[in-house]
Amino acid sequence: MSNNHIDLENMSSMEDLLQQSGNADINEDKIVNGRVAEKNDKGILLDIGFKAEAFIDKAELGEKWDTVKTGDMLEVYLEQMEDEENVPSVSLHKAELQKSWDSIEQNYKEGDLIKGTIKSRVKGGLIVDVGVEAFLPGSQVDLGAVRNLDDFLGKEEEFKILKISAERRNIVLSRRELLEAERAKQRATLLDELVPKTIRRGVVKNITEFGAFVDLNGMDGLLHITDMSWKRISHPSEVVHVGQELEVMILDVDKERQRVSLGLKQKDGNPWDTVDVKYPKGSRVKGRVVNVMPYGAFVELEEGIEGLVHVSEMSWTKKVNKASDVLKEGDEVEAVVLEVSKENRKISLGLRQCQENPWKVIKERFPKGTRIKGVVRNMTGYGAFVQIQDDIDGMIHVSDMSWIRKVNNPSEILHKGMEVEAVILEVDDVNQRISLSMKKLTDDPWQTIQNKYKVGDIVEGKVTKLASFGAFVELEGGIDGLIHISELSDDHVARVKDAVNIGDTVRARVKNISTEERRIGLSLRDVDGDAAGAVTRTEPGEALGDFGSALSDAISASKEEEAAPAEPAPAEAEKAPEA
Repeated sequence: MSNNHIDLENMSSMEDLLQQSGNADINEDKIVNGRVAEKNDKGILLDIGFKAEAFIDKAELGEKWDTVKTGDMLEVYLEQMEDEENVPSVSLHKAELQKSWDSIEQNYKEGDLIKGTIKSRVKGGLIVDVGVEAFLPGSQVDLGAVRNLDDFLGKEEEFKILKISAERRNIVLSRRELLEAERAKQRATLLDELVPKTIRRGVVKNITEFGAFVDLNGMDGLLHITDMSWKRISHPSEVVHVGQELEVMILDVDKERQRVSLGLKQKDGNPWDTVDVKYPKGSRVKGRVVNVMPYGAFVELEEGIEGLVHVSEMSWTKKVNKASDVLKEGDEVEAVVLEVSKENRKISLGLRQCQENPWKVIKERFPKGTRIKGVVRNMTGYGAFVQIQDDIDGMIHVSDMSWIRKVNNPSEILHKGMEVEAVILEVDDVNQRISLSMKKLTDDPWQTIQNKYKVGDIVEGKVTKLASFGAFVELEGGIDGLIHISELSDDHVARVKDAVNIGDTVRARVKNISTEERRIGLSLRDVDGDAAGAVTRTEPGEALGDFGSALSDAISASKEEEAAPAEPAPAEAEKAPEA
């Protein structure tokens, strides 16, 4: 019995047995050679030189199952020298994997190229079989964003190794870097080939607000919106669409910045080159309003050719403040070519020139001196506008309203809607102005004033205005006379109103007549005395004496004070003319 007793405590370990058997160099996590000792329905027993044989399942052998036979030599990965059943644990798959990793470590480094097959999709990218499983991030799959990574499954490609970590059994690949390198090579070749003003085919790759990028088979060129069409467009999508194949002209090649400018409209030639022949000055044209601005409207005459109708050229008679008051987009219009500038690519058009110029008609119909009647349609501080015909007005300046009174504002004698009679002074058909006069309906009374009044005459009038220097008296016919403060009384007068008041009727002697200043000097002194003896008649050019000087001073003061009354006028004097 004692001969069959096993001393477990003193039993040799597997490592000791390996050393005794000469297999001391066999370690776990290494590849070892083994001989197929037995093949049965479940798998094979592999002799790797240990006391016990290792078992490999039929499923792990895969395609080798049909060809493997007893006595064949296999390489396996030793996972454990003894498992729970005291037999070696080996893996055929891990041996293949280890050999693949060993091959990659020996033959490849970061930056090298390697071929592989894309086998599956994972979170964040794809798994590529390069002998071992490698990771291809989604950002490294293509030059741009990839919408569906499944489109790449099963494809064999060449990749660039970005990172190798043997310890972590991790390889990171990039397909994008290879594409970028290829594209850079193509771009360099293409830049050498591209010549301005030549035609190339390309495909619209992307559209933005300012233009479209066209793939020229190696690099992208920019087709700016302004180079798409000779006509006005609002967005590039009106001319091109993504994926469209088209022919473009090379406009500029910047090798240093690697940029190419493209043109589409340049293929057809510039319609402005013959614009002066097709649209000569004075010709009538038809077109469609394509854009309306406050200052005018742009009319398309043909594709790429537009003319501007300025607001000042829209009507002969109406003042157009905004073009939209007359035209709107889409309107079909007829116009006359006013100016053509081929160099500046501008055409000036006129709508009103398609109609007869009413100002020329007015000039022929109403020559200078013609009397007209019209209604006051508008007034400003300097005059009144009177309707002559339809929308044509003439202006009566305040200086042309009266011979005998100074009119500071037209509202003193006119009002809107009032019918007035006037004389045509001038018709300026070029500047479209008509000057009228009310006062020239009658002769200038001051031209014959010395025939009506003589120095020394006794006259009667009504005080209409007081000033610090004297009083204004309205005489017969509405002519104003001035009584200087020094001529109000033989006694000293401190204030004009101490001697006379507005509305008083006075008898005065004519002391002086000045047709140049349109003034008559009057005096209340010596009214009842001998006129011939009291005042000496003064001929033109002779000294006026003290009163003449006083009158001149009064006239100057009157201008400075703008003939403003020193005291408010009573209601009945409001209609009296001012000095």
